[in-house]
Amino acid sequence: MANASIAFFDRQFARQIASSEFELNPFEEAALPYLRGDALDLGCGLGNLSLAAAGRGARVTAIDASSNAVASLQERAHARGLAIEALAADLREWRPDRTWDSVACIGLLMFFTPSQARAGLESVREAVRPGGIAAVNVLVEGTTYLDMFDPAAHYLFARGELAGSFAGWKLLSRSEDVFPAPGSRAKRFETVIAVRPG
Repeated sequence: MANASIAFFDRQFARQIASSEFELNPFEEAALPYLRGDALDLGCGLGNLSLAAAGRGARVTAIDASSNAVASLQERAHARGLAIEALAADLREWRPDRTWDSVACIGLLMFFTPSQARAGLESVREAVRPGGIAAVNVLVEGTTYLDMFDPAAHYLFARGELAGSFAGWKLLSRSEDVFPAPGSRAKRFETVIAVRPG
Protein backbone atom coordinates (compact mmCIF):
# COMPACT_ATOMS: atom_id res chain seq x y z
CA MET A 1 0.00 0.00 0.00
CA ALA A 2 1.37 3.41 -0.96
CA ASN A 3 2.21 5.62 2.00
CA ALA A 4 2.91 9.34 1.60
CA SER A 5 5.20 9.40 4.65
CA ILE A 6 7.41 6.63 3.27
CA ALA A 7 7.58 8.44 -0.09
CA PHE A 8 8.48 11.71 1.70
CA PHE A 9 11.37 10.06 3.54
CA ASP A 10 12.52 8.08 0.50
CA ARG A 11 13.02 11.43 -1.26
CA GLN A 12 14.74 12.94 1.78
CA PHE A 13 17.00 9.90 2.24
CA ALA A 14 17.96 9.91 -1.46
CA ARG A 15 18.98 13.56 -1.15
CA GLN A 16 20.96 12.86 2.05
CA ILE A 17 22.70 9.83 0.53
CA ALA A 18 23.66 11.81 -2.59
CA SER A 19 25.18 14.59 -0.47
CA SER A 20 26.62 12.27 2.22
CA GLU A 21 24.59 13.88 5.02
CA PHE A 22 24.96 11.27 7.75
CA GLU A 23 25.12 13.31 10.96
CA LEU A 24 23.24 12.23 14.07
CA ASN A 25 20.22 14.37 14.90
CA PRO A 26 19.88 15.70 18.48
CA PHE A 27 17.56 12.86 19.52
CA GLU A 28 19.96 10.21 18.20
CA GLU A 29 22.81 11.92 20.04
CA ALA A 30 20.80 11.74 23.27
CA ALA A 31 19.96 8.06 22.75
CA LEU A 32 23.45 6.91 21.71
CA PRO A 33 25.00 6.56 25.20
CA TYR A 34 22.21 4.15 26.16
CA LEU A 35 22.45 1.79 23.17
CA ARG A 36 24.49 -1.16 24.36
CA GLY A 37 24.61 -4.94 24.16
CA ASP A 38 21.99 -6.31 21.79
CA ALA A 39 20.44 -3.11 20.45
CA LEU A 40 17.43 -2.51 18.22
CA ASP A 41 17.13 0.65 16.12
CA LEU A 42 13.47 0.59 15.08
CA GLY A 43 12.72 3.00 12.25
CA CYS A 44 16.47 3.44 11.72
CA GLY A 45 16.23 5.66 8.65
CA LEU A 46 19.71 6.01 7.17
CA GLY A 47 21.13 4.13 10.15
CA ASN A 48 23.37 6.87 11.51
CA LEU A 49 22.49 5.89 15.08
CA SER A 50 22.97 2.19 14.28
CA LEU A 51 26.44 2.83 12.89
CA ALA A 52 27.45 4.96 15.87
CA ALA A 53 26.18 2.35 18.36
CA ALA A 54 27.88 -0.51 16.50
CA GLY A 55 31.08 1.53 16.46
CA ARG A 56 30.87 1.59 20.26
CA GLY A 57 30.48 -2.19 20.44
CA ALA A 58 26.72 -2.74 20.33
CA ARG A 59 25.32 -5.62 18.26
CA VAL A 60 22.67 -3.79 16.27
CA THR A 61 19.50 -4.86 14.54
CA ALA A 62 18.27 -1.97 12.36
CA ILE A 63 14.84 -1.96 10.70
CA ASP A 64 13.20 0.61 8.44
CA ALA A 65 10.47 0.76 5.79
CA SER A 66 12.75 2.52 3.29
CA SER A 67 14.64 -0.10 1.28
CA ASN A 68 16.93 2.64 -0.11
CA ALA A 69 17.91 3.72 3.40
CA VAL A 70 18.51 0.12 4.50
CA ALA A 71 20.66 -0.58 1.42
CA SER A 72 22.75 2.51 2.17
CA LEU A 73 23.17 1.39 5.78
CA GLN A 74 24.24 -2.09 4.70
CA GLU A 75 26.87 -0.62 2.36
CA ARG A 76 28.27 1.77 4.96
CA ALA A 77 28.29 -0.92 7.69
CA HIS A 78 30.14 -3.34 5.40
CA ALA A 79 32.68 -0.65 4.45
CA ARG A 80 33.41 -0.06 8.15
CA GLY A 81 33.46 -3.74 9.07
CA LEU A 82 30.54 -3.36 11.46
CA ALA A 83 28.16 -6.23 12.08
CA ILE A 84 24.72 -4.66 11.71
CA GLU A 85 21.69 -6.69 10.74
CA ALA A 86 19.80 -4.20 8.58
CA LEU A 87 16.31 -5.13 7.42
CA ALA A 88 13.62 -3.46 5.32
CA ALA A 89 10.14 -4.06 6.70
CA ASP A 90 6.73 -2.42 6.95
CA LEU A 91 6.71 -1.37 10.61
CA ARG A 92 3.01 -0.50 10.87
CA GLU A 93 2.20 -3.97 12.20
CA TRP A 94 5.66 -4.87 13.60
CA ARG A 95 5.70 -6.97 16.75
CA PRO A 96 8.86 -8.26 18.45
CA ASP A 97 9.74 -11.94 18.30
CA ARG A 98 12.62 -11.48 20.75
CA THR A 99 13.97 -8.90 23.20
CA TRP A 100 16.98 -6.58 23.23
CA ASP A 101 19.12 -4.90 25.90
CA SER A 102 18.35 -1.50 24.41
CA VAL A 103 15.74 -0.26 21.97
CA ALA A 104 15.73 3.06 20.14
CA CYS A 105 12.60 4.24 18.37
CA ILE A 106 13.37 7.77 17.24
CA GLY A 107 10.83 9.64 15.13
CA LEU A 108 8.78 6.67 13.94
CA LEU A 109 5.51 6.07 15.75
CA MET A 110 3.75 9.27 14.73
CA PHE A 111 3.70 8.08 11.12
CA PHE A 112 1.11 5.41 11.90
CA THR A 113 -2.63 5.57 12.51
CA PRO A 114 -3.51 6.23 16.18
CA SER A 115 -4.20 2.55 16.88
CA GLN A 116 -1.02 1.46 15.10
CA ALA A 117 1.02 4.10 16.97
CA ARG A 118 -0.24 2.93 20.36
CA ALA A 119 0.30 -0.73 19.44
CA GLY A 120 3.76 0.15 18.15
CA LEU A 121 4.63 1.83 21.44
CA GLU A 122 3.48 -1.27 23.30
CA SER A 123 5.70 -3.35 20.99
CA VAL A 124 8.68 -1.15 21.80
CA ARG A 125 8.12 -1.74 25.51
CA GLU A 126 7.75 -5.49 24.93
CA ALA A 127 11.00 -5.55 22.93
CA VAL A 128 13.07 -4.37 25.91
CA ARG A 129 14.54 -7.05 28.19
CA PRO A 130 14.01 -6.66 31.95
CA GLY A 131 16.62 -4.17 33.10
CA GLY A 132 17.03 -2.89 29.55
CA ILE A 133 16.57 0.62 28.18
CA ALA A 134 14.09 2.20 25.78
CA ALA A 135 14.79 5.53 24.06
CA VAL A 136 11.65 6.79 22.31
CA ASN A 137 10.90 10.06 20.54
CA VAL A 138 7.61 11.21 18.97
CA LEU A 139 5.96 14.32 17.61
CA VAL A 140 3.24 15.65 19.89
CA GLU A 141 0.22 17.92 19.77
CA GLY A 142 1.23 21.50 19.05
CA THR A 143 3.19 20.43 15.97
CA THR A 144 2.10 22.62 13.05
CA TYR A 145 4.44 21.29 10.34
CA LEU A 146 2.60 18.32 8.83
CA ASP A 147 4.15 18.06 5.34
CA MET A 148 5.81 14.71 6.10
CA PHE A 149 2.59 13.00 7.17
CA ASP A 150 0.33 10.76 5.14
CA PRO A 151 -3.04 12.49 5.69
CA ALA A 152 -4.70 9.13 6.33
CA ALA A 153 -2.07 7.70 8.65
CA HIS A 154 -0.45 9.81 11.31
CA TYR A 155 -0.77 10.51 15.02
CA LEU A 156 0.34 13.43 17.15
CA PHE A 157 0.71 12.04 20.65
CA ALA A 158 -0.83 14.02 23.49
CA ARG A 159 1.74 15.93 25.51
CA GLY A 160 2.86 13.65 28.33
CA GLU A 161 1.33 10.56 26.73
CA LEU A 162 4.72 9.06 25.91
CA ALA A 163 6.08 9.46 29.43
CA GLY A 164 2.81 8.15 30.88
CA SER A 165 3.14 4.97 28.84
CA PHE A 166 6.31 4.16 30.77
CA ALA A 167 4.64 4.20 34.19
CA GLY A 168 6.42 1.72 36.43
CA TRP A 169 9.69 2.06 34.54
CA LYS A 170 12.64 4.08 35.89
CA LEU A 171 12.60 7.34 33.93
CA LEU A 172 16.17 8.42 33.15
CA SER A 173 15.21 11.37 30.97
CA ARG A 174 12.13 13.13 29.66
CA SER A 175 12.20 16.22 27.51
CA GLU A 176 9.98 18.35 25.30
CA ASP A 177 11.63 20.20 22.45
CA VAL A 178 10.31 22.61 19.83
CA PHE A 179 12.10 23.16 16.52
CA PRO A 180 11.24 25.72 13.84
CA ALA A 181 9.99 24.32 10.52
CA PRO A 182 9.37 25.80 7.06
CA GLY A 183 6.61 28.37 6.72
CA SER A 184 6.90 29.68 10.30
CA ARG A 185 5.62 26.35 11.57
CA ALA A 186 6.98 24.15 14.34
CA LYS A 187 7.75 20.56 15.28
CA ARG A 188 7.11 19.71 18.94
CA PHE A 189 8.73 16.53 20.25
CA GLU A 190 8.63 14.45 23.42
CA THR A 191 11.54 12.15 24.19
CA VAL A 192 11.76 9.54 26.93
CA ILE A 193 14.62 7.30 28.02
CA ALA A 194 13.54 4.68 30.55
CA VAL A 195 14.68 1.43 32.16
CA ARG A 196 12.36 -1.57 32.22
CA PRO A 197 11.85 -3.02 35.72
CA GLY A 198 13.60 -6.27 36.57
